[in-house]
Amino acid sequence: MTDSTDHDIHQQINELVDTEHKLRAQLASGEVSIEDEQAKLDEVSARLDQLWDLLRQREALREAGENPDGAELRSENTVERYKG
Repeated sequence: MTDSTDHDIHQQINELVDTEHKLRAQLASGEVSIEDEQAKLDEVSARLDQLWDLLRQREALREAGENPDGAELRSENTVERYKG
């Protein structure tokens, strides 16, 4: 994912936000259980955190005069520690 552009990353974020909305609608209509919804939302949330982190890395590299393509997707555990 190091060659992704900011636009590509934003597109992925938008798709994940749409997924969140669909999951909530499915729960409201009884299509999924609260447990299934929560498990899927946790996955989506973790991925969103990773993508936002990637965008922040790209911006930091850009501000430092470096190539933003040097940013790398960090693990869920790494990103979660930053949120701590």
